[in-house]
Amino acid sequence: MRQPLDWRKVGAVLAGFGLTGLGLISLAIAQSGPSLAGREAFGDWHADKPGLTRHLTAADLPKPGATSSVANGPRSVPRPVSAIPQVPAGFKVELFADGLSGPRIMRVAPNGDVFVAETHADRIRVLRAPDGGSKPTVNEVYASGLNRPFGIAFFPSGDNPRWVYVANTDSVVRFPYRPGDLKASGKPEIVVAELPRGGGHWTRDIAFTRDNRRMLISVGSASNDAEGMRAPPGGLPSWSDQHPLGASWGDETDRAAVLAFDPDGKNPGIFATGIRNCVGLAIHPVTADVWCSTNERDGLGDDLVPDYVTRVREGSFYGWPWFYIGDHQDPRHAGERPDLKGRVTIPDVLIQPHSASLGLTFYNGNAFPAEYRGDGFAAEHGSWNRSRRTGYKVVRIRLKDGIPTGAYEDFVTGFVVNDSEVWGRPVGVAVAHDGALLVSEDSNGTIWRITH
Repeated sequence: MRQPLDWRKVGAVLAGFGLTGLGLISLAIAQSGPSLAGREAFGDWHADKPGLTRHLTAADLPKPGATSSVANGPRSVPRPVSAIPQVPAGFKVELFADGLSGPRIMRVAPNGDVFVAETHADRIRVLRAPDGGSKPTVNEVYASGLNRPFGIAFFPSGDNPRWVYVANTDSVVRFPYRPGDLKASGKPEIVVAELPRGGGHWTRDIAFTRDNRRMLISVGSASNDAEGMRAPPGGLPSWSDQHPLGASWGDETDRAAVLAFDPDGKNPGIFATGIRNCVGLAIHPVTADVWCSTNERDGLGDDLVPDYVTRVREGSFYGWPWFYIGDHQDPRHAGERPDLKGRVTIPDVLIQPHSASLGLTFYNGNAFPAEYRGDGFAAEHGSWNRSRRTGYKVVRIRLKDGIPTGAYEDFVTGFVVNDSEVWGRPVGVAVAHDGALLVSEDSNGTIWRITH
């Protein structure tokens, strides 16, 4: 089993090469690793290294309660002076920005400006660096006074968007936008006045379909497994006839779902259901498929339920809360919805359980090797409900001709100090104007820039 890195020793080695301080560049310490499948693919952070591939399937899942459910949250510590993320051979990583207030989702404007949601500070920040620049030369607050902003989107797509949309926890607003704006030109215009709020999952991501006709908003569940959701109003047969497949009710109404609106906020509807917490919402740049990076439920043991990254088909139901990963029945809801058996869509890519999969993007640049183009990158914020830690990394979602293979590969690791401490928790991933990959982490408020 791999031992935790001793950052003092690493620092001493790097110092011998003259590589010290915040501008450290990774020497691609980790080389490509093996492929893990089946039960071996679960594992924990000790095995993580760039290039290691995992492939989990529905057939690999243990029975509920095979291990105890434990609370094992991380202790976030200041970044050790010599600590830098690890990346595959041939890549390098540099500190792009620090001193930020919990940077989360990032979106890159057509002119290359990087918009960052500083969610707990209730603001959006904009960073500007010249193409190929490793540091921002402009750092401004674009808008403040928001309500836990998370998702950001430019509309319409293309080189000259007219609006920048922001998904607050309880609403969607937009600002008039001209490329190059560093400050909002006015007060936010309300597009969707009210999103489901209160309790549970509060992040809201936003994306527009490639034809610019629909606005999609991800809304997580209010609870872990709908503990308080009783019989629906009017009875189950009536509810099922009048609502989308697998739609929830009560405090979970319009939650654990991807919602759809016109770009002006009209004609609300439900795009897909049963997705416990679609934190990262993205559109594939070639296939135009809608994708979600999803947190699944807790409380069923170390290796249940896998998080996932998946294409989301309109009208599909992904199981929550009655089923998971196909027809696996949640024992806490045994026998409640036999009508849904056989109608659950299985996600495309299963991620190690409890990894907390957050931000998602697809590589559309030209600076990485050609085989990366069109592949996904997902940020794994890290586990709390697992005896041995998982997550705390960025993974590459492998696609072939736009179709997911089911496998994913560790791409950025090195945020864990030891079994109890971490210095980084990745949240956002974005492709910079020059093709670099940007990764935010909200534990120490940094953004990292990865180039090839």
